[in-house]
Amino acid sequence: MSSFTESGLVKKLSELNPSQQSIQTLSLWLIHHRKHHSIIVKTWLKELHRVSSSKKLTFMYLANDVIQNSKKKGPEFGKEYENVLLKAFKLIAGSGPEEKTIHSLNRILNIWGERGVYDEPRIKEYSAALNQREKSPAATATAATPSKKNGEEKREKRKQEGGDSNGHGHKKKSKSSSSSSATANSGSSAAPVEKKPAKSEVTIEVNGKVETHVTLSPHQPDGDPPEPEELIRVIQELENSASSDAAVRERIANLPPEVSELSALAKLEDKEAAMRLAVKVNDAIKILNDYNARLASEMDDRKKLTTMLKDFQREQQELLAQAEQRLEEYTSKLSKIKEVQREVRNHMNNLPDLTALPDVTGGLAPLPSAGDLFNIHHH
Repeated sequence: MSSFTESGLVKKLSELNPSQQSIQTLSLWLIHHRKHHSIIVKTWLKELHRVSSSKKLTFMYLANDVIQNSKKKGPEFGKEYENVLLKAFKLIAGSGPEEKTIHSLNRILNIWGERGVYDEPRIKEYSAALNQREKSPAATATAATPSKKNGEEKREKRKQEGGDSNGHGHKKKSKSSSSSSATANSGSSAAPVEKKPAKSEVTIEVNGKVETHVTLSPHQPDGDPPEPEELIRVIQELENSASSDAAVRERIANLPPEVSELSALAKLEDKEAAMRLAVKVNDAIKILNDYNARLASEMDDRKKLTTMLKDFQREQQELLAQAEQRLEEYTSKLSKIKEVQREVRNHMNNLPDLTALPDVTGGLAPLPSAGDLFNIHHH
């Protein structure tokens, strides 16, 4: 995954299309570079002004995916978007959007309200901005808050069509029976449906059809190089790993020999001694189980660190190659500029010295001064 630059973001936004893969790929890239959340949201709003009316809906799907899937890693995007969404909804409302665009955005607002993404006054403010083109308050309320009856009719229709997920009567298997029902209940067009921390269902409208996808999000895609601070954090955490815990290792080394030697059982003389040994054995098992679990976790962490280091090294090699290419280009430019500089100096040295030229006046008398002219006038 490439490093963040504003020009790179503009390019990615220009290449964004309404497909689920395109939206989620860019969403994950933005979340990965969340430390640049401020410039990301500002650039998103700036580009929203430039794109066509139809693509504005795709931009809102992207914002929705970023806002909801970044909550796990931090609230930066949610807070940053909160400051610009009112402008965005007003902009979309004023761009002459189609009815289905307004309907899709109202469904996103409904989801945000149900999940508490933003508080109720904010949702109403966004809804009012989006639906300001409506002629009557009743129409606005209907568009912003679909009735329960409408939801029931949609569920019944989907049930009769055998779980059709695109609304066009084509038989299409959904990921699960519950996911189809959840999608119909929420009416989401580009938002996770169930409140599960690691798993979310996404439905996105593409060319009049609705695609339903189950995705594990947010997560870092395979091969995605980590940020340097993330890599440093993982390395620092491994400094306090199980294998470096000398106190526990010493405690295990000092366990009484009878807890691990079967021959000690023959020396037991009564039930009381056996009970005492059983307590020691159970304590030893607990210590070892805990430590083994920590070691297993550390092994996983070290494997992940190895992968992160490989991805990081690969990215740094790519950046090094780019830097070397730029250095070569600029070295070549510098060489050309120096060559021009030498030519200019040589040319200057070959130009005649004006001070050494003969007197061009040819011995003519100098022109009269202003005082001379004044005296002549009086005479």
